[in-house]
Amino acid sequence: MATLSSVPAQQAGYAAQVEQARVERVTKLKQADGYLTLIASGWLEPGDNTVGAAADNRFQVPGAVEHLGVLHLNDDGSVELRTAGGVSVTVDGKPVTHASMLTQGAHGERKPTRAYLGAERYLYVVESGKQRGLRVKDNAAPLRTDFPGIPYFPIDPSWKIEAQWQAFTTPHTLRIANVVGTETDESVPGQAVFERNGQRYTLTPMEEDGRLFFVFSDRTAGKLTYGGARFLYADKAKDGKLVLDFNLAEYPPCAITPHVVCPLAPPENRLQLEVTAGEKKFQGAGH
Repeated sequence: MATLSSVPAQQAGYAAQVEQARVERVTKLKQADGYLTLIASGWLEPGDNTVGAAADNRFQVPGAVEHLGVLHLNDDGSVELRTAGGVSVTVDGKPVTHASMLTQGAHGERKPTRAYLGAERYLYVVESGKQRGLRVKDNAAPLRTDFPGIPYFPIDPSWKIEAQWQAFTTPHTLRIANVVGTETDESVPGQAVFERNGQRYTLTPMEEDGRLFFVFSDRTAGKLTYGGARFLYADKAKDGKLVLDFNLAEYPPCAITPHVVCPLAPPENRLQLEVTAGEKKFQGAGH
């Protein structure tokens, strides 16, 4: 049993661990080619989609030439970049006026083609089901170079909760909708069951990179925290138990930038309590 004198030390050690995790989170956000570098985006329509800095383009790209050219979406889902007026872009280190723009693939199996518009700025194409979308990143984007930081609730050790793990013995799926309205059915291995203030709650995770990944919301959503969802990662259960540390709950990328598609909390994970822990609503970049 911990002595009274050791309890403050344990809490200080825990707070230091949370602070370190927060530092690592911001460092990762600010890395080159991360979410903070996104400056333009949009979904392609069949045929030609004009791109450039001018307002009459379908996609306005800050810092590009007035009329860069077109992204042509073919019937088979492939995309070609064709520049205009002798303008060239750099692909694989070579100046070109025409390029096939490979996406990341249906399962993220490859790197998408990058067409550089300068040393720091480049455009690429992503796929989401049958949709194809433009994304433009700039490593000198102000959101990255002058990131305002993340607001947090005070660290509260009581929000580090030991939960019971109930594994599903038959296949289960969780329907996940995203902010643009599309839905996917994700396989889920079980559910976490925990208590707070004498009430019982459950959360159902997906699996991601060998860990459990929870997309949840609570009664702070839209007021103190991002309205769509927050994310929480946890190690897989051991001996029927796992730790849910809500002090590490984070908002999704779309809470920071409008150029990312993020999942919404499914009905199963909308907690009827206020989780006053983790990251609060982002206040930068016009939010």
